[in-house]
Amino acid sequence: MIANTYEKRQHLAEDYQVVERALAYLEQRHTEQPPLEEIAAEVGLSEYHFQRLFTRWVGISPKRFLQFLTKEHAGALLDRSASLLEAAYQSGLSGPGRLHDLFVSLEAVTPGEYKQHGAGLEIRYGFQPSPFGECLIAFTGRGVCGLAFVAAGDRDEPLSDLRRRWCRARLTEDNRRAAGLADLIFAGRGRSADEPLSLLLNGTNFQIKVWEALLRIPPGNLTTYEEVAAYIGQPKAARAVGNAVGANPIAFIIPCHRVIRKMGLVGGYRWGTARKRALLGWEMAQYAQESLAEPAGSGAFV
Repeated sequence: MIANTYEKRQHLAEDYQVVERALAYLEQRHTEQPPLEEIAAEVGLSEYHFQRLFTRWVGISPKRFLQFLTKEHAGALLDRSASLLEAAYQSGLSGPGRLHDLFVSLEAVTPGEYKQHGAGLEIRYGFQPSPFGECLIAFTGRGVCGLAFVAAGDRDEPLSDLRRRWCRARLTEDNRRAAGLADLIFAGRGRSADEPLSLLLNGTNFQIKVWEALLRIPPGNLTTYEEVAAYIGQPKAARAVGNAVGANPIAFIIPCHRVIRKMGLVGGYRWGTARKRALLGWEMAQYAQESLAEPAGSGAFV
């Protein structure tokens, strides 16, 4: 079973590489509305195989996926989500579909531990495939303390960042346990609040307040830096919120990708705007299909 889940994640990671290249191409040429034939040629596949691969990865056709990624749709979704987000913020992690029903328990290091930069702490880590490309997962006996996506095959960058954040900790590679965590994180349906996934956060008080707020945004919903600032009681700190969002050390679980600019623009992302678009489109397809349902019998890029 473990081997099967690993192989499934490996196939998804390989599929994602094609999807990411397609999204990067569309990001450059979206105003031209390139046809399926052109996009497929860009990633080196036939139209038929690209259509099938893309639909298998995200669950809907490329054309429908793009509709989720337009500025107009993002803006409309943001407007429609405003009241829902307030309710989600108030209800904590009880919102529908919270990371595939995966509940999260968050613990921050103490002020003394923060100053010690991980002295005396052993951090285990491993590189694992995910539906959004290869990632680095780091963890201690107290919980996951890092999740970073690997860009362009460069494993050194996320590992260096982990060492910078926990500069006095002892790092040990442990791909076996990292694989088990990856299975829970990316295919964690059925996990309950009685068996939460624990996170260990190392940051300033302000950063941790922002990261806690991000955990309350349900999948398929978006918010803005201004709304997060208002929620944490510092409405004039939108820029500082943006910095804290950019410093998020645990991608996907703490969903910094669900924060966009006020005008509905997707904006930047620490692990690449193409990956942010992929994350948003995938979540919207999974949790918001009632707003843009796939027509019966459809599958064509029209």
